Order: sequence, then C-alpha cells, then structure tokens
Amino acid sequence: MQRMSLKAAWRNLKAERKMTYEDEEEDEPTLKYERMSGAINDLLKKDSASALAVSNNLLALGTHNGIVHIVDLTGKRIKSYKPHQASVSDTEFDSTSDFVATASIDGQVVIQSLSTHESYMFDMKRPIRTVALEPNFAKKSTRSFVCGGMAGTLVLREKGWLGHKETVLHSGEGPVWHVRWRERLIAWANDLGVKIYDTQSQMRITFIERPADSPRADLFKCTLHWQDDTTLLIGWADYIKIACIRERPHAATASGSSNQPPFIVEITAAFQLDCMVSGIVSNSPSMPRSKDGSSVQEKTPPSFLILAYQAPDTYGDEMTEDRTRQARKTAERPELRIISHTGEELSADALGVTNYQAWSCNDYVMAEVDDSNSPGKSGKCYVVVSPKDIVIVRPRDRKDHILWLVDHQRYEEALEEVEKLDEDECSTDGDQTEISPIAIGERYIRHLVAEGNYAKAASICPTVCSTDVERWENWIFVFAQSQQLQAIIPHVPTEAPQLGHLVYEMILAHFLVHDRQSLMRTIKEWPKSIYDVSAVIVAVQAELDRSPSSSSSRNLPAPDAVILMECLAELYTANRQYGKALPFFLRLRRQNVFELIREHNLFTDVKDQVLLLIEFDQELLEKRKQEGTEAEASSSEAIALLVDHIHSIPIVRVVQQLRDRPFYLFLYLDALFKKDSQLGFEFADLQVTLFAEFATHRLIDYLRASTSYNLEAAYNECKNRDLVTEMVFLLGRMGNNKKALTLIIERLGDVHMAIEFAKEQSDDDLWEDLLKYSETRPTFIRGLLENVGAEIDPIRLIRRIKNGLEIPGLKEALIKILHDFHLQISLMEGCQTILNGDSSDLAKTRSTGQNSGFFMKSRTICVLCTQPLQRSPQDLLLLFLCHHVVHASCIDGVTDIYSHDEPSEGMSMLASGVSAKIAFASVVRAKLHQGCPVCYRRSEGNLM
Repeated sequence: MQRMSLKAAWRNLKAERKMTYEDEEEDEPTLKYERMSGAINDLLKKDSASALAVSNNLLALGTHNGIVHIVDLTGKRIKSYKPHQASVSDTEFDSTSDFVATASIDGQVVIQSLSTHESYMFDMKRPIRTVALEPNFAKKSTRSFVCGGMAGTLVLREKGWLGHKETVLHSGEGPVWHVRWRERLIAWANDLGVKIYDTQSQMRITFIERPADSPRADLFKCTLHWQDDTTLLIGWADYIKIACIRERPHAATASGSSNQPPFIVEITAAFQLDCMVSGIVSNSPSMPRSKDGSSVQEKTPPSFLILAYQAPDTYGDEMTEDRTRQARKTAERPELRIISHTGEELSADALGVTNYQAWSCNDYVMAEVDDSNSPGKSGKCYVVVSPKDIVIVRPRDRKDHILWLVDHQRYEEALEEVEKLDEDECSTDGDQTEISPIAIGERYIRHLVAEGNYAKAASICPTVCSTDVERWENWIFVFAQSQQLQAIIPHVPTEAPQLGHLVYEMILAHFLVHDRQSLMRTIKEWPKSIYDVSAVIVAVQAELDRSPSSSSSRNLPAPDAVILMECLAELYTANRQYGKALPFFLRLRRQNVFELIREHNLFTDVKDQVLLLIEFDQELLEKRKQEGTEAEASSSEAIALLVDHIHSIPIVRVVQQLRDRPFYLFLYLDALFKKDSQLGFEFADLQVTLFAEFATHRLIDYLRASTSYNLEAAYNECKNRDLVTEMVFLLGRMGNNKKALTLIIERLGDVHMAIEFAKEQSDDDLWEDLLKYSETRPTFIRGLLENVGAEIDPIRLIRRIKNGLEIPGLKEALIKILHDFHLQISLMEGCQTILNGDSSDLAKTRSTGQNSGFFMKSRTICVLCTQPLQRSPQDLLLLFLCHHVVHASCIDGVTDIYSHDEPSEGMSMLASGVSAKIAFASVVRAKLHQGCPVCYRRSEGNLM
C-alpha cells in the first residue's frame, strides 16, 4: 500500500505539471521517431519480437518462434535462421558484428557466425534468460560466454584443449534475469540484486541489493547497461541506480586482507520513478539545447534515456482470490523519457506502438546504436522493440530544431539557425527544401501577411527572394492585392535582379495616385530602362491635365502640378524628347534651360516658347539685381539666343509672340539691329516707337544708323513726344534744312549745334540763313567767330557785324582768329619746306639707283622664260632701270628690230658708238609700250 500511495503521488504531481504547462509555450522535443519499414514488418505480422541485440548498424532480432532475423536500420533483412524451438529470451552481438549469441527458454544457448559456418550450441537443460559474450569474442580462441536462467546459476563457458569448460560463477539466489560483460567485469541480476564479478581476479567485487519493496522480478525485468568501462546503469522496476567502479586504493589493499577485490563500487545516484523501466541507456544528444529550445555550447550534465512502462495500479493484487481483480489491466502507451542525473524528468514522449494495451513491461526492449557510419546520419540512435514494432529513435539535430521552430512560427530563430548550418549538415539529406532559407522565409512572409505585419514581411523579402524574379513578382502582387504596396516598394530591386516592367509601372502608378513626392524621387533614382517611359508619360500627362492651374503659363502652378511637371520633364529628358521637356523646364524656371537648348539644338522647339523663355530670363536678371550682382536687361541670355538663331527661330514669329510685351520686343529688336541693321528692317517704324518709349536717349543714334524707317512717321512720333533733337535730325534728312535750323535756333538756342548742322548739310544758303539770324544775336556771332574755318570766311562774318553792336568776347575771338591764321600759314610753310626736301632726296636716290651697274652671274636666268641669260648663240639682252634683265626674244615685237640672218653685222652696228646705242635704245623703248615686261606682268598677276 505504501508503494501504491507513492506511485499515486507521482502521477498526481505529473498531472498537475501537465495542467500547469498547458497554457505555457510547448517545449521542443529532444528526440525524433521513425518506425522501421521494410521486410521486417511483414515478418512481425506472423511472429512477435522477443529479444534484440545491436552492433554496427545491424540488429539481431529474436522472436517467440525461436527465429533470429539479422536486419539493418532500414529494415532490410540480411539473414534469418532458426536456432531455437521456443522463444528467444536474449541475444547479443560480439564487437565485430560477426557472432550472434542467443538464449532461449528451450534451455539452449546458440552462438552463430554470420560470415562463416562456425557455430556453437549448448544445452543448459533449464530455460535460459540471458547470455553475454566476452569482449572481442571473434578475436579470442577461448570463445567464452556467460549465461544464466531459471536454474539460478551463472555459468561461464570457455573453450579449451578438450572442449568447452564450464565454470559456475554464482548460484543459489534465484533465477538470473540479466547479464552483461564489459572488458574484465561481468554484471548480472537475480532475485536479490545485482552483482559484479572481476574475471581477472576471479572475485565478486560488489553486491547491490534489490529494494525490499520491489515488485516481482519476473514481471518487471532488470536492465543492465554499461555506459562505459567503469559505469553501470541499473534499471529495475521503478528504480534507477548508477554504479561507478574504481580501483581500490593501494593503501587500503596493503593494510587489509589479500582476498579483497581490486575494485570498489560506489552508487553515485539512486532514485525512484513513477513508472517501470523497460530499458535504460545513456543519453548524449548531438545538439544540446537549453530549455527555450535554443542550442547551447556548454557541456550538459549526463542524463539517461529510459523506456518507461506505465503499469496498471493493481499490479500488486495478484494474490487476491477475486478473479476480476486478478485480471490483467490494460496498459498505457510506453514512453521515452530523458531523466537527468538528479532524477528530474527533462522530457517525455509517448510511443505509438501497435497493440500497446496488450504488452507488459518485459515485452519491450531498447538498445543503443552507433549510427555514425550510416550514410546521411551522424551520432547515436536508439532502437525500441515491441512484439510487433521496431521504432528508430534519434536525437534531434539542428535541422529538426529548425523544422520545430518553423512549425511553431518562430521563423526568425529558424532563419538564424539555418545560417549556422555548415556544409556537412546541409549535405546529409538529399531534399533540403523544407529547411532552406527560401522556404522558411516564404512561410514567415505568409505568416506576417496573415497577421497584417506588412512592413516586417517586406523587410525580409530581399533575403527570401534574392535574385528570383518570379518570386519577387509574386510577392509584390500579393502586397498589391492587399493594398499594401507602399510597404514593399522600398525593398524592390531595380537590378540584380531586374523585374518585369509591369511591376515598376504598377509602383509608379501607385505613387502617381497616393504619393507624388515619392513619384518624383523614384523617377529620378530608378534607371529608365526598367519600365516603359512612354506609358508613364501618358499617365502623368493625363493626371496633369486634370490638375488645376496646370495650363496657365503666367500663374504659379499648384504644388501638385509642379511635381507632375517635374516628373514629365525628367521623363521626356530620359526618353530623349528634349523638345517636349523644354516647356516644363521653362515653367519650372530651371536655370539650366539655356544649356539644354544649346546642347540638344532645341532652337526649333523654342520658336513657340519665346515669351516663356524671355520671362524666365528676366526673372533671373531681377534675382541677380536683388543679390547685388550687376546685370543689365540688354545682357539677356534669352535675347542673345533668339538673335543668334534667327534661321531656326524666325523674326516674324518672335515679334508676333512679343506684341503684347513691348519692352521684351524692344530688347529683341534692339539686339537684332546691333547684330545686323538689315535683319529687322521691316520693323524699323515699330523700333522707332519702342526707342522713343524705352530708350529715348538712344533714339538719335538709331535714327542716324538706320535708313529703313519712314521719315514722316518717325518725325510725327518725335513731334508727338516733343523730341527736338531727333526732329532736327529728321528734318535735315528730309531736306527741310531751314526748318531744322529754325528749331535749333529757336527751340534749342545751341550755336554749336547750329554750326555743326550747317557743316553737315554743306549748304551755302543755310550758312547765309545762319549768318542773317546771327546779325542781331551777339552770342551767335561770337560762336561763329570761334568756329570759323573753311566753311565760314571770317571777313564775310565780320562785315555783317553792325556798328555799335556790343558783342561780349569779340576781342578775344578776333585775336583767336588771327592767331589761328598765323598758325595755319606757319604750318603750310613748314610743310612746303619738308615736301621740297623729301622730293629732292627721293630724286637723287632714284637717279643713283637707275645709273648704277648690274652684276650678272653665269647662272642668272631670264624671269620670263626661266632660261639662262647667257647661252650660245648669245641672244640680245635687255636691262631695265628696275634691274630686270630679260631676253629680247622673250618680248613680243622686239625681235623685229634686227635681222636674224645677219646677227654679226647687226651686233657690230649696235656696238659702233654711243650715239648708235642711244638710237637703238630709243627704238627698243618705242616697241615697249608697257615698260618693263616683268613689272607689268606682276602688276597684272600673271607672273609670280
């Protein structure tokens, strides 16, 4: 009853813990399970498993029909044989996996080689429960093994010269339930407890007593497992004990009896569980984790994996006479539990075993397998056998951890763990799609989208989609359908990879409707090759047409219209449609508009945007004035551009656009006239009016420089504005000199101007009118006296002065006249003297030059025929005063002077005296009408 109350307490505690954890986060399992497939399943349908041994990925499975099946971990049957006629109670492999030892309740022990025909069979006469081979059985000649069973004796058999020798190691304490041999130590269990025997000293070194209140040993088996050479795990009923073997201290051995064993055993841990132990092994997970499921690097304390059997609560009522209470109760599912070294349960997993309700504690077997040699596997695994099932249990690795994180929607942690996977871990399985960053990332994105966390979902799209164009486009359309396109736009790639143009156009359309600032920024930043620029232009233009204040050139556009015009200007420029971009640049007042026009030769496109261009330029000039920079309207860059390209921008078209802005028209016509006075001759009359209005001080200069305007119209314009000086000039040009002079005298009273006007006209009648007018005006008389010269005879002026007329400054004026005349006479005399001297010097120089000799070389050539002057027979040579020497035969008409038939006579006659030479020279000179032929031909350009 004490056992039952303790067990009930354990179960109550477990139930309370389960209820507490229901609302908490589920813990990650430590193990993963896989039911063995293959031919073994078909075998177990007709038979039942009863024993198991494991070595190097091979399983020796004993059945109740006495058959042993050798299979691998995939369930593939390698060999089967039938060594017994009854149930196989225990099996064991040797370390080489070559020999298999089996024990059966038929009383026989069989040792069979798998690679040879060697086999041993021993009839022990009583049912055998357990058998164990010596270490390195296949390599030793002794072929030793130890077995025990219902006879209550533990027998050691070894091969000698005369056959196998049998040695009883222990007897008399009830059946031997389990035995295991490790190196020199043999451990076995009987009804009283567990004993350990040293084969070298042939001494029993310890006895571990079985608890007094333990249940029946035949119902709840004892499991012995050597964790290593010095650690024995004991699982019996609901108790676990850990025995550590160590050498006895030398001092204790020397002081004590010599019969003491060389080892001592220490129980390092002992604890009771709430279940029965069907199997126990050490647990060494390949990837230790902390409680929250994250991997840890520190070495974890030792733990144990037990196969737990939940026995019915009435297992202690077998002695009652009540048949109902004696009936076997239905069992629960077996569990695999990980128990810490302190007895704390770390994890527990129920196994889905076929027909588990019918199995008892002794029907289950668990063994440890070193699975490091299997392809695609690493570390240890475990095999759990029930009568009808074989389950492969493996510690969960990092990939299992990742899958668990994904299943529990802990995607960020899963992605972090995927990045930690090295190449070896990634290559262990063929299909890794479930734990690839892409697959996990897509599940994470779907999860975030479902929760409405679009910003977070968009932020991981670059990692998940990477360079996969189709995946990018699919997710972008998902965001668009959810009306959350703005969340993913900042992460959309424009290169590596480049998506379809429809995606980018969809994004630009979204900005056009919802965020025009972003539209402008995106158009400037994105490459223009990734979308259809023409399609975007059409959409933006349509939106601009619907925008208020978008069509007025003089009014300041609305902010939205400004942004749209910025976008259109950028798009047209990118599409190389600079002419269509120009109006928007002008309306936006871009300072680089003039550079744009010149760079792309947009003069033809400017011809209809003249007013916008000049307005923009004048605004720039005003801005410079406000900033303190000197700037004149005449220095307008727009005007200069229009004037320099009149062939592309016709003058008539410019004038038509500027009619309503006369000042701009004046600037244009003025610049045009400065470049060429004949360019705008048809607008000369208009230009007179514009000068009169905007630059009156320059009108007189224009009137003098131009001849294209109508004199009568110009005079009327000046008359209306009372511009006397301009009227005088126009009257003079029209020939009405008297009226012009009258205006100067009566309106201006400027004697100097009157004199200058009279000088310009060179009209004696006009001078006479001026003199008559001056007779009664002393000021004019003095002015005339001060300006006398070639045009006015001083005597003529002085005679007109009336007697008694007082003229201020008359004396000074007369003295100046006399002084000027004396100075003029002196200058004339000096000039005459200089002229006479220069003429005499030049005449002497000319005479000396003409009378000097001429040195002729033998290689001197005739300039006319380029032949040597001296040749045979010698021709007549002519020497001119300019020192040119030519053959007489090279001059037309000179050859008739003498006869060629009698050259000697002629030559002698020519040389017969000076008088004859002079006469001959006169004849030759008469033939030469143009003088020196060389000089004449050079003057005509016929001789270089």
